[in-house]
Amino acid sequence: MTSFERPTLVRDGVYDHLRRALLDGDLAPGERLGEVELGQQLGVSRTPIREALMRLTQDGLLITEANKGVRVRTVTAAEARDAYVVREELDGLAAALAAQEHTISDAHTLMAALDTLNAAQRDMQGADYREQTRLDLAYHRAVTEAAHNTVLGILARDLEQRVALIKHQTRTYNAHPDTAVQHAAILHAILDRDADAARKAARTHVRTFAALVMHDLGVTP
Repeated sequence: MTSFERPTLVRDGVYDHLRRALLDGDLAPGERLGEVELGQQLGVSRTPIREALMRLTQDGLLITEANKGVRVRTVTAAEARDAYVVREELDGLAAALAAQEHTISDAHTLMAALDTLNAAQRDMQGADYREQTRLDLAYHRAVTEAAHNTVLGILARDLEQRVALIKHQTRTYNAHPDTAVQHAAILHAILDRDADAARKAARTHVRTFAALVMHDLGVTP
């Protein structure tokens, strides 16, 4: 995990730190988390650790098992399928709204996010799925933020957590030959303010990736 900086509110800082570690894949699906060990790693007492683990369990990132403690939750194939059905709709909506609502600043952020993702893919050649996943999620998050819809942002945050767990569990990353083209199609439609094209491009991309995930889980989408 990255280094931990002690915040003013320790409990919030511990929560944010562990959530980021989960989304980045530093804590793997199925991995057990001990309060004592985490407290020693972060240099804090067990109380903020316990509170953070409870919040992360409520978020659906962790699971508590009787007499076994807390572990990073694994996702079933059925849940993964459901998540991508919802993601297709939300990402399509986010792209369409971004096409209508994005600012000049949003456009620069989107272009930079995609450039960073593409450069990382070329440099890594698929070697580091965790970094690729982090940058991919950041690009899609930038699209959602460009939509400027608060409710959509809240829903997308929850969905991003589920998608991150799925990606780290399957180690599926966007190295498919079509994904770079699809990412670019989403961006171009947004910058052209073509809401219909942006929605279609985003939904096509999600369907492509959902098929890869389902294949990695051993089922058909």
